[in-house]
Amino acid sequence: MSDRIEKTIELNAPIERVWRALTDHEEFGTWFRVKLDGPFVPGQISRGRITYPGYEHVVWEAKVVSMDKPRLFSFTWHPYAVDPDVDYSKETPTLVEFHLRPTATGTQLIGIESGFGAIPAHRRAEAFRMNDGGWEEQMKNIKAYVET
Repeated sequence: MSDRIEKTIELNAPIERVWRALTDHEEFGTWFRVKLDGPFVPGQISRGRITYPGYEHVVWEAKVVSMDKPRLFSFTWHPYAVDPDVDYSKETPTLVEFHLRPTATGTQLIGIESGFGAIPAHRRAEAFRMNDGGWEEQMKNIKAYVET
């Protein structure tokens, strides 16, 4: 198993449009399927509720690390933290990075989640597997969102 997930997608949308879809908390919430309480602020924790069917009980929480317009948006979070009876706060979070690069036809978006090696062994493989599939879907979601 790898320590990181990396997904790359070409988006037929200008870099500014993709940046806004990533960093405006309401736009992010639309394609990511989360209702966030407020805007993303570097150094601050962002909270909300997952709106994806079957996961509505999950509180979404991430600490914004970087908002380097329009090249990098990153945050840390606890991957696949879906059990309401587990306190994930003692775990080392993973780092999620969205790298944007302009292309001739729009934007290349590279999503990277790293740090799975620090997740407790008893849940590492499941967290990796679920997030790997999740990022596959989220890349399709943002593509559909910014290209319409």
